[in-house]
Amino acid sequence: MYFTRKFTGQVGENPSEFLVKELFPQRLALFPAIFRMLRFFAQLCAKRRGPRWHIHSMKINGKPYRTIWLKPGDPATIQIIDQRHLPHELVIEDLTTLQDVASAIEEMHLRGAPLIGSAAAYGMYLAILRAPENTNWPDFFSTTSATLKATRPTAVNLAWAVIRVLETARIFDKKEEILAAALRTANALTEESVEHCRLIGQHGLELIRTLRPQKPKSQIPKPLNILTHCNAGWLACIDYGTATAPIYAAHNAGIPVHVWVDETRPRNQGARLTAYELGQHGVPHTVIADNTGGHLMQHGMVDMVITGSDRTTRTGDVANKIGTYLKALAARDNSVPFYVALPSSSIDWNIRDGVAEIPIEERDAQEVTHITGMDGGEWREVLLTPKDSPAANYAFDVTPARLVTGLITERGICAANEQALAALFPEKFKA
Repeated sequence: MYFTRKFTGQVGENPSEFLVKELFPQRLALFPAIFRMLRFFAQLCAKRRGPRWHIHSMKINGKPYRTIWLKPGDPATIQIIDQRHLPHELVIEDLTTLQDVASAIEEMHLRGAPLIGSAAAYGMYLAILRAPENTNWPDFFSTTSATLKATRPTAVNLAWAVIRVLETARIFDKKEEILAAALRTANALTEESVEHCRLIGQHGLELIRTLRPQKPKSQIPKPLNILTHCNAGWLACIDYGTATAPIYAAHNAGIPVHVWVDETRPRNQGARLTAYELGQHGVPHTVIADNTGGHLMQHGMVDMVITGSDRTTRTGDVANKIGTYLKALAARDNSVPFYVALPSSSIDWNIRDGVAEIPIEERDAQEVTHITGMDGGEWREVLLTPKDSPAANYAFDVTPARLVTGLITERGICAANEQALAALFPEKFKA
């Protein structure tokens, strides 16, 4: 009984396939033992945390990926999918310093609230790794956390993740202990995020089952038409996604779904990223211009809307990519259910009024005046507007809770109000 090669735990390597191929080759009589080993190994994977034990759901060209991971064999490097190059090129970027991570967040090499949180945690780890032994740690923590928090002010996951690392690391005095605590925390919150997204998918799947159109068994099942805005998929998270998690779960369960994908100007995350990952997973979808959703709803072509959230208040107001509010208004006017899928890490438990209290990031006007795409194998940027016309680029808007049918969280689905959230997360409302 032996392994013919060592299991490395690298991105894309499946532990179960490894066991089946490498353990007890050509010994069918030992199938019961193999089954017991597989079950034990699966249970162990469920308990362990960290990149060696990743079990991936999402794939690119048939190969499992996550959006962020510790480079195998090099604990001083974090690797990410550089999303600026999608959907035309798959580029893996190495991040080795705090500034690398801060730039990747600010310049949107990576984006999406859960992924930003994970990246920020690993950014703290990299900063500690490169700090001198005689560092003044209180001052270091203050400046490092401020650097990361300044990159994207709207997504609450960023500050949440930085605080998580600080709470576990600052209790130690020695660098090796601080570093180990930071890495444990970054790994742990990354795995928690993946599990939360998986659970969002399971709760959303039950919702989709209740909303799917019913037809006689003799007829071809009619797909449930879901509209989504921006990219709240696995590329915005680490795996599964938030808004897309129920869609993937339904598709995997054999429920016919079709997704209307808003292009999501000005950076076109829907057209570039959501369409890309849905296509890779085989989910039927159609890319539409941002202002098409209302028309589709008026003609009964949308059964539900699911979006993500960058920050949600304790009262259920939702900040998400600019244009989400208009979709919610159209959905309300046409009696279309409007759901927001989000992990609890995207809820800001300290604020109540989203319009008044959530900071709205304003980005470079050039994202509005110019557009970038692939032309004959070359990336090209072109000017869309008159060269002297000014432009405004608000990255997010706030959808009031009254327009939200429900929140899909890792603990279940609830109404978008303080009482319902308190029932799901009572520990957040203790005095």
